[in-house]
Amino acid sequence: MMNNPVMPIPCEILKITHESDLEWNFRVKTDVKPAPGQFMQLSIPMVGEAPISVCGAGDGYLEFLIRSVGKVTNVIFEKKPGDTLFLRGPYGKGWPVEELKDKHVVVITGGTGLAPVRMMLDKLYEEPDYCKSVHLISGFKNEEGIVFHDDLAKWEAGSFETIYALDRDEKEGWRTGLVTTFVKEIPWKEFDGNYAVVVVGPPPMMKFTGLELVKNGVEEEKIWMSFERKMSCAVGKCGHCRIDEVYVCLDGPVFNYTKAKYLVD
Repeated sequence: MMNNPVMPIPCEILKITHESDLEWNFRVKTDVKPAPGQFMQLSIPMVGEAPISVCGAGDGYLEFLIRSVGKVTNVIFEKKPGDTLFLRGPYGKGWPVEELKDKHVVVITGGTGLAPVRMMLDKLYEEPDYCKSVHLISGFKNEEGIVFHDDLAKWEAGSFETIYALDRDEKEGWRTGLVTTFVKEIPWKEFDGNYAVVVVGPPPMMKFTGLELVKNGVEEEKIWMSFERKMSCAVGKCGHCRIDEVYVCLDGPVFNYTKAKYLVD
């Protein structure tokens, strides 16, 4: 008997962590094993569903960073540990983790764009010999918007080279400025062409970060981006996520910059 690819499965909420006032991290019981960068559809019967990137995984659970911004997510925020969420997936193409092996890896995130790369960063943290180095630039609008505090501290204390920044505010140990400001501080010449760059955040942030990377001599084919654009069916049938001939839910959400730079709504 074939599994229905669009049939939601009831799953128990194990834990809810308030990462910020607006973003909560939901740990959900499931044996599904998505690849880093893939997403799931989370749903509430009679209410609707929302596509959410998987931000963490462990033995028997997945984690999702959710912001309460609409009908479905508002109801999810009313849930408590022990309650049920419905999941289907995973969907989409994730990060090219295998292509990062033995390379210098640069990850640049804006705001909650840290969520879709958290699984990948944890892998690189737990396997320090997987790549030659990891440079992480993470920017947030203000201190109230910082998420994954424990992870940021762990990565900074570990082998990662980190730059954490707030757009305009000041915070001890942090820089002030947009993430694009710090692209030039990455030692690109020392990489001798053996590198890969991952960028994820709001569309304007990704656009200008891509331009700044190219301005600093980074090769377009070595840049990857994730488009967390509104999706509906997740299986390429409804057309909600279509941009020209591209279906973000099927062809992405991760794209190489050579294609990503043309994906404009």
